[in-house]
Amino acid sequence: MPTVQRILKKVKKYDSLGDTAIIQKAYDFALKGHQGQKRISGEDYISHCLAAAETLADWKLDVETIAASLLHDILDDTQITLKELKNEFGENISKLVEGVGKIDKIKYQGQERAAENFRKLILATAEDIRVVLIKLADRLHNMKTLAVLPKEKQKRIALETLEIYAPIANRLGMGELKGQLEDLTFPYVYPKKYQQLINIIKEEYEEREKYLIKARGTLEAKIKKEKIEIVDIHSRAKHQYSLYKKLLRYDMDLDKIYDLVALRIIVTKDEDCYTVLGIIHKLWKPLPGRIKDYIALPKPNGYQSLHTTVFTLDGKIIEIQIRTSKMHQKAEYGIASHWYYSEQKGLIKYLQKFLPPIHQIMPIYQKNPPPRPTDKDISWVKELQKWQEEKFNSPEEFFKSLKIDFFKDRIFVFTPKGDVFDLPEGATAIDFAYRVHSEIGDHCAGAKIDGKLCPLNKPLQNGQIVEIMTQKNKKPSQDWLKFVKTHEAKSRIRAWLKKHS
Repeated sequence: MPTVQRILKKVKKYDSLGDTAIIQKAYDFALKGHQGQKRISGEDYISHCLAAAETLADWKLDVETIAASLLHDILDDTQITLKELKNEFGENISKLVEGVGKIDKIKYQGQERAAENFRKLILATAEDIRVVLIKLADRLHNMKTLAVLPKEKQKRIALETLEIYAPIANRLGMGELKGQLEDLTFPYVYPKKYQQLINIIKEEYEEREKYLIKARGTLEAKIKKEKIEIVDIHSRAKHQYSLYKKLLRYDMDLDKIYDLVALRIIVTKDEDCYTVLGIIHKLWKPLPGRIKDYIALPKPNGYQSLHTTVFTLDGKIIEIQIRTSKMHQKAEYGIASHWYYSEQKGLIKYLQKFLPPIHQIMPIYQKNPPPRPTDKDISWVKELQKWQEEKFNSPEEFFKSLKIDFFKDRIFVFTPKGDVFDLPEGATAIDFAYRVHSEIGDHCAGAKIDGKLCPLNKPLQNGQIVEIMTQKNKKPSQDWLKFVKTHEAKSRIRAWLKKHS
Protein backbone atom coordinates (compact mmCIF):
# COMPACT_ATOMS: atom_id res chain seq x y z
CA MET A 1 0.00 0.00 0.00
CA PRO A 2 1.28 3.51 -0.78
CA THR A 3 2.20 5.69 2.20
CA VAL A 4 2.00 9.44 2.67
CA GLN A 5 5.76 9.46 3.35
CA ARG A 6 6.43 7.91 -0.06
CA ILE A 7 4.17 10.45 -1.76
CA LEU A 8 5.86 13.37 0.01
CA LYS A 9 9.27 12.05 -1.00
CA LYS A 10 8.21 11.91 -4.67
CA VAL A 11 6.73 15.42 -4.60
CA LYS A 12 9.81 16.97 -2.98
CA LYS A 13 11.96 15.59 -5.81
CA TYR A 14 10.16 17.60 -8.50
CA ASP A 15 8.69 20.48 -6.46
CA SER A 16 11.12 21.52 -3.75
CA LEU A 17 9.27 24.86 -3.27
CA GLY A 18 5.82 23.32 -2.92
CA ASP A 19 3.95 23.48 0.38
CA THR A 20 4.02 19.75 1.05
CA ALA A 21 2.63 20.36 4.55
CA ILE A 22 -0.81 20.69 2.93
CA ILE A 23 -0.49 17.09 1.66
CA GLN A 24 0.30 15.83 5.16
CA LYS A 25 -2.61 17.86 6.55
CA ALA A 26 -4.99 16.47 3.91
CA TYR A 27 -3.85 12.92 4.69
CA ASP A 28 -4.40 13.37 8.44
CA PHE A 29 -7.84 14.88 7.78
CA ALA A 30 -8.84 12.08 5.37
CA LEU A 31 -7.50 9.39 7.72
CA LYS A 32 -9.68 10.71 10.53
CA GLY A 33 -12.72 11.18 8.27
CA HIS A 34 -12.54 7.67 6.80
CA GLN A 35 -11.64 6.01 10.12
CA GLY A 36 -13.22 2.57 10.37
CA GLN A 37 -14.29 2.52 6.70
CA LYS A 38 -13.22 -0.44 4.57
CA ARG A 39 -13.08 -1.14 0.85
CA ILE A 40 -14.88 -4.26 -0.44
CA SER A 41 -11.41 -5.85 -0.64
CA GLY A 42 -11.12 -5.50 3.14
CA GLU A 43 -8.44 -2.79 2.95
CA ASP A 44 -8.75 0.45 4.89
CA TYR A 45 -10.54 3.05 2.76
CA ILE A 46 -7.61 5.45 3.03
CA SER A 47 -5.57 3.04 0.86
CA HIS A 48 -7.64 4.12 -2.17
CA CYS A 49 -7.08 7.82 -1.45
CA LEU A 50 -3.34 7.20 -1.13
CA ALA A 51 -3.24 5.23 -4.39
CA ALA A 52 -4.93 8.06 -6.31
CA ALA A 53 -2.61 10.63 -4.72
CA GLU A 54 0.49 8.60 -5.58
CA THR A 55 -0.61 8.36 -9.22
CA LEU A 56 -0.88 12.17 -9.35
CA ALA A 57 2.56 12.45 -7.74
CA ASP A 58 3.91 10.12 -10.44
CA TRP A 59 2.40 12.54 -12.98
CA LYS A 60 4.26 15.32 -11.10
CA LEU A 61 1.19 17.37 -10.27
CA ASP A 62 0.98 20.32 -7.87
CA VAL A 63 0.52 19.94 -4.11
CA GLU A 64 -3.06 21.27 -4.13
CA THR A 65 -4.18 18.62 -6.62
CA ILE A 66 -2.51 15.85 -4.61
CA ALA A 67 -4.07 17.15 -1.38
CA ALA A 68 -7.48 17.26 -3.07
CA SER A 69 -7.07 13.68 -4.28
CA LEU A 70 -6.51 12.51 -0.69
CA LEU A 71 -9.80 14.22 0.18
CA HIS A 72 -11.74 13.36 -2.98
CA ASP A 73 -14.32 11.09 -1.25
CA ILE A 74 -14.55 13.02 2.02
CA LEU A 75 -17.79 14.88 1.15
CA ASP A 76 -19.65 11.83 -0.18
CA ASP A 77 -18.53 9.13 2.25
CA THR A 78 -18.23 10.98 5.59
CA GLN A 79 -20.20 13.49 7.68
CA ILE A 80 -17.80 16.33 6.78
CA THR A 81 -19.49 19.27 5.03
CA LEU A 82 -18.24 21.51 2.23
CA LYS A 83 -18.17 24.44 4.67
CA GLU A 84 -15.91 22.51 7.06
CA LEU A 85 -13.65 21.54 4.17
CA LYS A 86 -13.37 25.17 3.02
CA ASN A 87 -12.51 26.30 6.55
CA GLU A 88 -9.71 23.74 6.75
CA PHE A 89 -8.27 23.87 3.22
CA GLY A 90 -9.54 27.02 1.51
CA GLU A 91 -11.42 27.66 -1.72
CA ASN A 92 -9.08 26.01 -4.26
CA ILE A 93 -8.80 22.55 -2.70
CA SER A 94 -12.46 22.41 -1.64
CA LYS A 95 -13.56 23.32 -5.20
CA LEU A 96 -11.48 20.47 -6.61
CA VAL A 97 -12.98 18.00 -4.13
CA GLU A 98 -16.49 19.28 -4.85
CA GLY A 99 -15.85 18.97 -8.60
CA VAL A 100 -14.87 15.31 -8.30
CA GLY A 101 -17.98 14.68 -6.19
CA LYS A 102 -20.22 16.14 -8.90
CA ILE A 103 -18.86 13.67 -11.44
CA ASP A 104 -19.30 10.75 -9.03
CA LYS A 105 -22.96 11.48 -8.38
CA ILE A 106 -24.00 10.23 -11.82
CA LYS A 107 -23.48 6.52 -12.50
CA TYR A 108 -23.40 4.84 -15.90
CA GLN A 109 -26.76 3.11 -16.50
CA GLY A 110 -26.91 2.87 -20.27
CA GLN A 111 -26.78 5.62 -22.86
CA GLU A 112 -29.10 8.15 -21.20
CA ARG A 113 -27.04 8.10 -18.02
CA ALA A 114 -23.83 8.14 -20.05
CA ALA A 115 -24.93 11.31 -21.80
CA GLU A 116 -25.50 13.00 -18.44
CA ASN A 117 -22.14 11.75 -17.22
CA PHE A 118 -20.43 13.18 -20.28
CA ARG A 119 -22.06 16.55 -19.68
CA LYS A 120 -20.97 16.58 -16.04
CA LEU A 121 -17.45 15.63 -16.97
CA ILE A 122 -17.28 18.32 -19.65
CA LEU A 123 -18.45 21.02 -17.25
CA ALA A 124 -15.93 19.93 -14.66
CA THR A 125 -13.18 19.90 -17.26
CA ALA A 126 -13.97 23.39 -18.52
CA GLU A 127 -13.93 24.80 -15.00
CA ASP A 128 -10.69 23.17 -13.84
CA ILE A 129 -8.90 20.40 -15.70
CA ARG A 130 -7.38 19.14 -12.43
CA VAL A 131 -10.79 17.80 -11.38
CA VAL A 132 -10.62 15.41 -14.33
CA LEU A 133 -7.03 14.42 -13.56
CA ILE A 134 -8.05 13.50 -9.99
CA LYS A 135 -11.00 11.52 -11.36
CA LEU A 136 -8.73 9.70 -13.83
CA ALA A 137 -6.33 8.73 -11.02
CA ASP A 138 -9.31 7.59 -8.93
CA ARG A 139 -10.67 5.52 -11.83
CA LEU A 140 -7.28 3.93 -12.53
CA HIS A 141 -7.07 2.53 -9.00
CA ASN A 142 -10.71 1.41 -9.06
CA MET A 143 -10.02 -0.50 -12.28
CA LYS A 144 -6.95 -2.15 -10.75
CA THR A 145 -9.10 -3.43 -7.86
CA LEU A 146 -12.21 -4.27 -9.92
CA ALA A 147 -11.90 -8.04 -9.43
CA VAL A 148 -13.39 -7.90 -5.91
CA LEU A 149 -16.71 -6.46 -7.12
CA PRO A 150 -19.78 -8.47 -8.24
CA LYS A 151 -19.75 -9.38 -11.94
CA GLU A 152 -22.55 -7.00 -12.98
CA LYS A 153 -20.72 -4.06 -11.37
CA GLN A 154 -17.45 -5.10 -13.01
CA LYS A 155 -19.03 -4.92 -16.47
CA ARG A 156 -20.77 -1.58 -15.82
CA ILE A 157 -17.68 0.17 -14.42
CA ALA A 158 -15.38 -1.30 -17.08
CA LEU A 159 -17.70 -0.21 -19.89
CA GLU A 160 -17.96 3.31 -18.46
CA THR A 161 -14.17 3.44 -18.25
CA LEU A 162 -13.75 2.25 -21.83
CA GLU A 163 -16.35 4.60 -23.31
CA ILE A 164 -15.79 7.69 -21.18
CA TYR A 165 -12.52 7.86 -19.26
CA ALA A 166 -10.08 6.20 -21.67
CA PRO A 167 -11.15 8.52 -24.54
CA ILE A 168 -10.88 11.55 -22.22
CA ALA A 169 -7.32 10.48 -21.30
CA ASN A 170 -6.52 10.15 -25.00
CA ARG A 171 -7.82 13.62 -25.84
CA LEU A 172 -5.76 15.02 -22.97
CA GLY A 173 -2.71 13.44 -24.62
CA MET A 174 -2.22 10.92 -21.81
CA GLY A 175 -1.33 7.97 -24.02
CA GLU A 176 0.05 5.70 -21.33
CA LEU A 177 -3.01 6.18 -19.10
CA LYS A 178 -5.37 5.63 -22.02
CA GLY A 179 -3.61 2.32 -22.78
CA GLN A 180 -3.67 1.25 -19.14
CA LEU A 181 -7.38 1.97 -18.74
CA GLU A 182 -8.27 0.16 -21.98
CA ASP A 183 -6.20 -2.89 -21.05
CA LEU A 184 -7.77 -3.04 -17.58
CA THR A 185 -11.29 -2.93 -19.07
CA PHE A 186 -10.65 -5.43 -21.87
CA PRO A 187 -11.12 -8.73 -19.95
CA TYR A 188 -14.33 -7.44 -18.31
CA VAL A 189 -16.03 -5.89 -21.33
CA TYR A 190 -14.94 -8.46 -23.95
CA PRO A 191 -13.77 -11.57 -22.02
CA LYS A 192 -13.84 -13.97 -25.02
CA LYS A 193 -12.03 -11.55 -27.32
CA TYR A 194 -9.46 -10.90 -24.60
CA GLN A 195 -8.73 -14.61 -24.24
CA GLN A 196 -8.54 -14.97 -28.02
CA LEU A 197 -5.88 -12.26 -28.15
CA ILE A 198 -3.85 -13.73 -25.29
CA ASN A 199 -3.75 -17.08 -27.10
CA ILE A 200 -2.53 -15.42 -30.32
CA ILE A 201 0.25 -13.26 -28.86
CA LYS A 202 1.66 -15.46 -26.09
CA GLU A 203 4.69 -16.82 -27.99
CA GLU A 204 4.99 -13.99 -30.52
CA TYR A 205 5.82 -11.38 -27.86
CA GLU A 206 8.81 -13.37 -26.63
CA GLU A 207 10.17 -14.02 -30.12
CA ARG A 208 9.94 -10.38 -31.19
CA GLU A 209 11.46 -9.18 -27.92
CA LYS A 210 14.53 -11.34 -28.61
CA TYR A 211 15.34 -9.83 -31.98
CA LEU A 212 14.62 -6.32 -30.70
CA ILE A 213 17.35 -6.80 -28.09
CA LYS A 214 19.75 -7.71 -30.89
CA ALA A 215 18.67 -4.73 -33.04
CA ARG A 216 18.97 -2.41 -30.06
CA GLY A 217 22.61 -3.35 -29.48
CA THR A 218 23.53 -2.69 -33.12
CA LEU A 219 21.68 0.63 -33.26
CA GLU A 220 22.94 1.91 -29.91
CA ALA A 221 26.55 1.39 -30.99
CA LYS A 222 25.97 3.32 -34.25
CA ILE A 223 24.28 6.25 -32.50
CA LYS A 224 27.00 6.55 -29.86
CA LYS A 225 29.62 6.51 -32.61
CA GLU A 226 28.00 9.71 -33.97
CA LYS A 227 28.39 11.32 -30.49
CA ILE A 228 24.64 11.66 -29.93
CA GLU A 229 23.52 11.51 -26.32
CA ILE A 230 20.97 8.75 -25.71
CA VAL A 231 18.73 9.40 -22.70
CA ASP A 232 17.11 5.98 -23.02
CA ILE A 233 16.55 3.21 -25.53
CA HIS A 234 14.01 0.52 -24.74
CA SER A 235 11.38 -1.77 -26.24
CA ARG A 236 7.69 -0.98 -25.85
CA ALA A 237 4.96 -3.61 -26.08
CA LYS A 238 1.74 -2.46 -27.74
CA HIS A 239 -1.21 -2.21 -25.37
CA GLN A 240 -3.49 -5.25 -25.65
CA TYR A 241 -6.77 -3.49 -26.44
CA SER A 242 -5.12 -1.24 -29.01
CA LEU A 243 -3.50 -4.33 -30.55
CA TYR A 244 -6.84 -6.14 -30.72
CA LYS A 245 -8.50 -3.21 -32.53
CA LYS A 246 -5.62 -3.13 -35.01
CA LEU A 247 -5.78 -6.90 -35.58
CA LEU A 248 -9.45 -6.59 -36.51
CA ARG A 249 -8.39 -4.40 -39.44
CA TYR A 250 -5.92 -7.07 -40.61
CA ASP A 251 -8.09 -10.21 -40.30
CA MET A 252 -6.34 -11.16 -37.02
CA ASP A 253 -3.06 -11.69 -38.93
CA LEU A 254 -0.23 -10.93 -36.47
CA ASP A 255 2.38 -10.93 -39.25
CA LYS A 256 0.88 -7.66 -40.51
CA ILE A 257 1.37 -5.94 -37.14
CA TYR A 258 4.84 -4.36 -37.13
CA ASP A 259 4.56 -2.53 -33.81
CA LEU A 260 3.60 -5.44 -31.54
CA VAL A 261 6.87 -4.62 -29.82
CA ALA A 262 8.58 -1.41 -30.95
CA LEU A 263 11.94 0.15 -30.21
CA ARG A 264 11.85 3.61 -28.63
CA ILE A 265 14.84 5.96 -28.65
CA ILE A 266 14.88 9.05 -26.43
CA VAL A 267 17.43 11.83 -27.10
CA THR A 268 18.00 15.35 -25.78
CA LYS A 269 17.46 17.64 -28.79
CA ASP A 270 14.92 17.91 -31.63
CA GLU A 271 17.65 17.87 -34.29
CA ASP A 272 19.07 14.65 -32.81
CA CYS A 273 15.77 12.92 -33.63
CA TYR A 274 16.32 13.55 -37.35
CA THR A 275 20.00 12.59 -37.15
CA VAL A 276 19.06 9.28 -35.51
CA LEU A 277 16.42 8.70 -38.21
CA GLY A 278 19.16 9.12 -40.84
CA ILE A 279 21.41 6.65 -39.01
CA ILE A 280 18.59 4.08 -38.88
CA HIS A 281 17.89 4.42 -42.62
CA LYS A 282 21.58 4.01 -43.48
CA LEU A 283 21.65 0.88 -41.37
CA TRP A 284 18.34 -0.68 -42.46
CA LYS A 285 15.94 -0.21 -45.36
CA PRO A 286 12.73 1.71 -44.49
CA LEU A 287 9.33 0.42 -45.58
CA PRO A 288 7.74 2.82 -48.10
CA GLY A 289 4.96 4.97 -46.64
CA ARG A 290 5.80 4.05 -43.05
CA ILE A 291 7.82 7.15 -42.09
CA LYS A 292 5.74 9.56 -40.00
CA ASP A 293 6.93 12.97 -38.81
CA TYR A 294 4.79 13.91 -35.83
CA ILE A 295 7.41 16.44 -34.73
CA ALA A 296 6.77 18.78 -37.65
CA LEU A 297 3.05 17.91 -37.64
CA PRO A 298 2.00 16.94 -34.09
CA LYS A 299 -1.18 14.95 -33.51
CA PRO A 300 -4.21 16.99 -32.36
CA ASN A 301 -3.57 15.98 -28.73
CA GLY A 302 0.02 17.30 -28.91
CA TYR A 303 1.82 13.97 -29.47
CA GLN A 304 5.26 14.35 -31.09
CA SER A 305 7.70 11.68 -32.33
CA LEU A 306 9.31 10.34 -35.47
CA HIS A 307 8.09 6.87 -36.49
CA THR A 308 9.74 4.58 -39.00
CA THR A 309 9.40 0.90 -39.89
CA VAL A 310 12.47 -0.90 -41.28
CA PHE A 311 13.71 -4.24 -42.63
CA THR A 312 16.65 -5.38 -40.48
CA LEU A 313 19.53 -7.34 -42.01
CA ASP A 314 18.13 -10.68 -40.82
CA GLY A 315 14.83 -9.96 -42.59
CA LYS A 316 12.81 -8.95 -39.55
CA ILE A 317 10.53 -5.90 -39.65
CA ILE A 318 10.55 -3.53 -36.67
CA GLU A 319 8.99 -0.17 -35.83
CA ILE A 320 11.18 2.49 -34.23
CA GLN A 321 10.02 5.66 -32.47
CA ILE A 322 12.37 8.59 -31.87
CA ARG A 323 11.62 11.50 -29.53
CA THR A 324 13.18 13.89 -27.02
CA SER A 325 12.73 13.59 -23.23
CA LYS A 326 10.24 16.43 -23.33
CA MET A 327 8.23 14.78 -26.12
CA HIS A 328 8.30 11.49 -24.19
CA GLN A 329 6.98 13.13 -21.03
CA LYS A 330 4.18 14.74 -23.03
CA ALA A 331 3.36 11.49 -24.89
CA GLU A 332 3.09 9.56 -21.63
CA TYR A 333 1.38 12.12 -19.40
CA GLY A 334 -0.10 14.63 -21.86
CA ILE A 335 -1.66 17.67 -20.28
CA ALA A 336 -0.50 16.54 -16.83
CA SER A 337 3.13 16.91 -17.93
CA HIS A 338 2.77 20.67 -18.34
CA TRP A 339 2.75 21.16 -14.60
CA TYR A 340 6.31 19.94 -14.46
CA TYR A 341 7.97 19.80 -17.83
CA SER A 342 8.72 23.18 -19.35
CA GLU A 343 11.68 25.51 -19.67
CA GLN A 344 10.33 27.69 -16.87
CA LYS A 345 9.48 25.02 -14.31
CA GLY A 346 6.12 24.06 -15.73
CA LEU A 347 4.53 23.48 -12.32
CA ILE A 348 4.22 27.24 -11.81
CA LYS A 349 3.84 28.16 -15.46
CA TYR A 350 1.03 25.72 -16.16
CA LEU A 351 -0.92 26.45 -12.99
CA GLN A 352 -1.45 29.95 -14.37
CA LYS A 353 -3.83 28.43 -16.89
CA PHE A 354 -6.27 26.90 -14.45
CA LEU A 355 -5.91 28.72 -11.12
CA PRO A 356 -6.58 32.32 -10.15
CA PRO A 357 -3.56 34.52 -11.04
CA ILE A 358 -0.74 32.82 -9.19
CA HIS A 359 0.34 36.00 -7.40
CA GLN A 360 -2.91 35.71 -5.42
CA ILE A 361 -1.81 32.30 -4.18
CA MET A 362 1.96 32.61 -3.88
CA PRO A 363 3.16 35.88 -2.27
CA ILE A 364 6.55 35.54 -3.94
CA TYR A 365 4.91 36.56 -7.24
CA GLN A 366 3.09 39.65 -5.95
CA LYS A 367 5.56 42.14 -7.46
CA ASN A 368 5.60 40.64 -10.94
CA PRO A 369 2.32 38.83 -11.57
CA PRO A 370 2.52 36.57 -14.65
CA PRO A 371 0.24 37.26 -17.62
CA ARG A 372 -2.98 35.30 -18.08
CA PRO A 373 -2.55 32.62 -20.75
CA THR A 374 -4.60 31.91 -23.84
CA ASP A 375 -6.95 28.91 -24.10
CA LYS A 376 -4.90 27.29 -26.87
CA ASP A 377 -3.52 24.43 -24.76
CA ILE A 378 -7.00 23.21 -23.94
CA SER A 379 -9.04 24.58 -26.83
CA TRP A 380 -10.89 21.30 -27.37
CA VAL A 381 -12.41 21.59 -23.88
CA LYS A 382 -13.76 25.04 -24.74
CA GLU A 383 -15.09 23.59 -27.99
CA LEU A 384 -16.82 20.83 -26.01
CA GLN A 385 -18.34 23.36 -23.65
CA LYS A 386 -19.80 25.33 -26.55
CA TRP A 387 -20.88 22.19 -28.41
CA GLN A 388 -22.76 20.63 -25.48
CA GLU A 389 -25.17 23.59 -25.52
CA GLU A 390 -26.47 22.41 -28.93
CA LYS A 391 -29.94 20.84 -28.85
CA PHE A 392 -30.30 17.09 -29.35
CA ASN A 393 -33.40 15.02 -30.06
CA SER A 394 -32.45 12.43 -27.43
CA PRO A 395 -29.67 11.46 -25.01
CA GLU A 396 -28.76 8.70 -27.50
CA GLU A 397 -28.13 11.32 -30.20
CA PHE A 398 -26.00 13.32 -27.77
CA PHE A 399 -23.97 10.24 -26.88
CA LYS A 400 -23.48 9.10 -30.48
CA SER A 401 -22.59 12.58 -31.73
CA LEU A 402 -20.13 13.17 -28.91
CA LYS A 403 -18.34 9.91 -29.65
CA ILE A 404 -18.09 10.76 -33.34
CA ASP A 405 -17.09 14.39 -32.89
CA PHE A 406 -14.63 14.19 -30.03
CA PHE A 407 -13.62 10.67 -29.12
CA LYS A 408 -12.94 9.16 -32.50
CA ASP A 409 -9.45 9.29 -33.99
CA ARG A 410 -8.69 12.81 -35.12
CA ILE A 411 -7.11 14.23 -38.26
CA PHE A 412 -5.69 17.68 -38.82
CA VAL A 413 -6.01 19.52 -42.13
CA PHE A 414 -4.89 22.95 -43.31
CA THR A 415 -6.33 25.97 -45.06
CA PRO A 416 -4.22 27.36 -47.95
CA LYS A 417 -3.00 30.02 -45.47
CA GLY A 418 -1.69 27.35 -43.11
CA ASP A 419 -4.39 27.48 -40.40
CA VAL A 420 -4.88 24.06 -38.79
CA PHE A 421 -8.29 22.47 -38.15
CA ASP A 422 -8.87 19.37 -36.03
CA LEU A 423 -11.65 17.03 -37.28
CA PRO A 424 -12.82 13.47 -36.58
CA GLU A 425 -11.55 10.73 -38.88
CA GLY A 426 -13.86 10.35 -41.89
CA ALA A 427 -14.77 14.05 -41.98
CA THR A 428 -15.37 15.55 -45.43
CA ALA A 429 -14.82 18.92 -47.12
CA ILE A 430 -18.34 19.94 -46.02
CA ASP A 431 -17.43 19.23 -42.37
CA PHE A 432 -14.30 21.31 -42.88
CA ALA A 433 -16.26 24.17 -44.48
CA TYR A 434 -18.66 24.39 -41.55
CA ARG A 435 -15.78 24.19 -39.08
CA VAL A 436 -14.18 27.24 -40.75
CA HIS A 437 -17.44 29.26 -40.78
CA SER A 438 -21.17 28.53 -41.14
CA GLU A 439 -21.44 30.93 -44.12
CA ILE A 440 -18.67 29.05 -45.95
CA GLY A 441 -20.51 25.79 -45.31
CA ASP A 442 -23.86 27.17 -46.46
CA HIS A 443 -22.40 28.43 -49.77
CA CYS A 444 -19.91 25.62 -50.46
CA ALA A 445 -19.76 24.93 -54.20
CA GLY A 446 -16.73 22.66 -54.37
CA ALA A 447 -13.39 21.77 -52.81
CA LYS A 448 -9.76 21.46 -53.80
CA ILE A 449 -7.64 19.04 -51.83
CA ASP A 450 -3.90 19.55 -52.24
CA GLY A 451 -4.68 21.70 -55.29
CA LYS A 452 -6.95 19.16 -57.03
CA LEU A 453 -10.74 19.25 -57.37
CA CYS A 454 -12.30 16.59 -55.19
CA PRO A 455 -15.83 15.24 -54.47
CA LEU A 456 -17.42 16.86 -51.43
CA ASN A 457 -18.18 13.46 -49.90
CA LYS A 458 -14.58 12.19 -50.02
CA PRO A 459 -13.09 11.64 -46.52
CA LEU A 460 -10.18 13.96 -45.75
CA GLN A 461 -6.74 12.63 -44.80
CA ASN A 462 -4.19 13.82 -42.27
CA GLY A 463 -2.07 16.78 -43.40
CA GLN A 464 -4.08 17.72 -46.50
CA ILE A 465 -4.55 21.33 -47.63
CA VAL A 466 -8.24 22.02 -48.19
CA GLU A 467 -9.57 24.97 -50.16
CA ILE A 468 -13.32 25.57 -50.18
CA MET A 469 -14.86 27.31 -53.19
CA THR A 470 -18.06 29.25 -52.54
CA GLN A 471 -20.84 30.75 -54.66
CA LYS A 472 -23.54 33.12 -53.42
CA ASN A 473 -26.33 31.13 -55.08
CA LYS A 474 -25.18 27.73 -53.67
CA LYS A 475 -27.11 26.31 -50.74
CA PRO A 476 -26.99 23.23 -48.48
CA SER A 477 -28.37 19.98 -49.87
CA GLN A 478 -30.38 17.29 -48.10
CA ASP A 479 -27.87 14.81 -49.60
CA TRP A 480 -25.06 16.32 -47.53
CA LEU A 481 -26.63 14.82 -44.41
CA LYS A 482 -25.85 11.34 -45.81
CA PHE A 483 -22.08 11.79 -45.58
CA VAL A 484 -21.12 14.60 -43.16
CA LYS A 485 -19.65 13.36 -39.88
CA THR A 486 -19.64 16.24 -37.39
CA HIS A 487 -22.65 17.28 -35.37
CA GLU A 488 -21.76 20.89 -36.14
CA ALA A 489 -22.21 20.35 -39.90
CA LYS A 490 -25.41 18.30 -39.48
CA SER A 491 -26.90 20.89 -37.15
CA ARG A 492 -26.15 23.81 -39.53
CA ILE A 493 -27.47 21.96 -42.59
CA ARG A 494 -30.71 20.97 -40.82
CA ALA A 495 -31.18 24.51 -39.51
CA TRP A 496 -30.78 25.98 -43.02
CA LEU A 497 -33.13 23.42 -44.61
CA LYS A 498 -35.77 24.00 -41.92
CA LYS A 499 -35.54 27.78 -42.27
CA HIS A 500 -35.88 27.67 -46.06
CA SER A 501 -38.40 24.83 -46.39
